[in-house]
Amino acid sequence: MPSTRPFITLLTDFGSRDCFVASMKGVILSVNPAVEIVDLSHTIAPHQVDEAGYFLKSCFQYFPEGTIHVAVVDPGVGTDRRGLLVSTGREFFVGPDNGLFSEIFTLYPYADVRRIDNRDYRLPTAGSTFDGRDVFAPAAAWLSNGVPKELFGPVIHDPVHRILMGPAWLGESLVGHIASVDRFGNLISNLRREDVEDVRSRTQHARVVIHVGGGMIEGIVANYSDGFHDEPRALFNSDGYLEIFLRESSAAEFLRLDRGGEIRLSVSG
Repeated sequence: MPSTRPFITLLTDFGSRDCFVASMKGVILSVNPAVEIVDLSHTIAPHQVDEAGYFLKSCFQYFPEGTIHVAVVDPGVGTDRRGLLVSTGREFFVGPDNGLFSEIFTLYPYADVRRIDNRDYRLPTAGSTFDGRDVFAPAAAWLSNGVPKELFGPVIHDPVHRILMGPAWLGESLVGHIASVDRFGNLISNLRREDVEDVRSRTQHARVVIHVGGGMIEGIVANYSDGFHDEPRALFNSDGYLEIFLRESSAAEFLRLDRGGEIRLSVSG
């Protein structure tokens, strides 16, 4: 059942130094003072749409039905790129049409996608540099106030999709990449438990070796306490992804890896 109290989440690359996030919240609360605003993050790396897409995919499903997720990482602000209102039937997403919602479209291929073009539900502005405040925040606020999605604009059938890179076979190795690096320096890959089992099944070997950062990791441990302070180890995190960590330190710094770095599964060195 949808929550009786409306929730709006905010995900941006705006940081906390400037007035951007506060301005968006002010616009939302001016339209609907009863709404609950939840900050997902405002420390997405500037202009990194792929990082925002991964972040959003990782947490949106834990919010109540009817939640409105506003995501603004928008290097094309001020151009003719469209503003989108996406309805999955369970929740809504509001933000720029620049591929940010590609993971959502993969999970919900039949989502209702609309262009936001009704000026009744946006702010007048002297410029074109802040659609987070002028377009997306008011759209989310009016939506939380009960304005039907149909009034925001027409359905579109060609939203922008980023290319989402999945694991790929290279000979007898399965090659993935680092999808995210958390604040602890843990390297979160796009490889899942079933990928490890796939390597075992395809190669007929029970022993799978993880190649990452020029080194090898043998075996997968159960938790962080099973790791070492001077040698990276691997585990499956709570989202089911293979993660490389260094106990109580940063695997990213130790291995000098970042998002996009290669991680490979094989049965030998």
